[in-house]
Amino acid sequence: MNFKHLTIAAAFVLLSGFGAGQALAQTQAASTQVAQAAPATPAAGTTTPAAGDQSAAPAGGNQSAAPAAGDQSAAPAAPAATPPAAAPAPQENPYGLGALWAGHNGHADWVARGVMILLAVMSVGTWYIFFTKFWEQSRMISQAGQVEKRFWSSSNLNEGIDKLAKNSVFRAVAESGVQASTSPATGLVNANDWIGMSLNRQLEEINSRLQGGIAFLASVGSTAPFVGLFGTVWGILNALVAIGVAGQASIDKVAGPVGEALIMTAIGLFTAVPAVLLYNFLVRRNKIINEKLRSFAADLQTYLITNKK
Repeated sequence: MNFKHLTIAAAFVLLSGFGAGQALAQTQAASTQVAQAAPATPAAGTTTPAAGDQSAAPAGGNQSAAPAAGDQSAAPAAPAATPPAAAPAPQENPYGLGALWAGHNGHADWVARGVMILLAVMSVGTWYIFFTKFWEQSRMISQAGQVEKRFWSSSNLNEGIDKLAKNSVFRAVAESGVQASTSPATGLVNANDWIGMSLNRQLEEINSRLQGGIAFLASVGSTAPFVGLFGTVWGILNALVAIGVAGQASIDKVAGPVGEALIMTAIGLFTAVPAVLLYNFLVRRNKIINEKLRSFAADLQTYLITNKK
């Protein structure tokens, strides 16, 4: 029993000593960290060199010693904020319509300007004539539809004429036929031929009015490409002269002027192609209107001759 008590007491003492050793070690470690964190205190009787005191510098003239506490000139400067890079300004295209109009080196080329103005006038005239003729043709086509509904459904000729619009071309044809049928016949021409001649004259006048301006479209369609080609030849000639004067044929001296000259050809084609297409479109509609007018004139002539007999 005594041996057992002694064993238990020894184990208790051993465990107590082990716990005390760990606590002591932790205490020593904490004190060491505090000592390292605390600033160094100068020993008694020693003086701290002031900032800027050259006599306190280490022997040997070494000026790279650590600066004294409080010297703010030794603190590293904060890096300056880098401004954001500015976006590059868009460069103006040195070639194009603007450069072609201004001319090379700021000198205006009036031949090139004249070609551009002429092509612009052709293009504007083409579209103006197209819209005016298209509106006129549409009005005549709508008048042809009114003939079937109003004129031939009337009880007599005069009533049918009054039902037609005053600006209707079919009314003008009908009035011309009535006037020819009421005029006294001559011995040289019989009534049938006289009425037919009067109606044909009226149809020719209407056809002339329909054809007005369409010849301009044909002229533009056939001449505009050559006008643009003339501008191209003129521009290439100026480019070759400039290259000969400069004495060097680099790509920037050839591609730019030649490209500007080719713009003239493109403008000429842009003017000519719509003119040709619109010309064919208007001519086809004129044929439709003329067929309707001739059919109406033939029916009216037959009606007038039958009633006259």
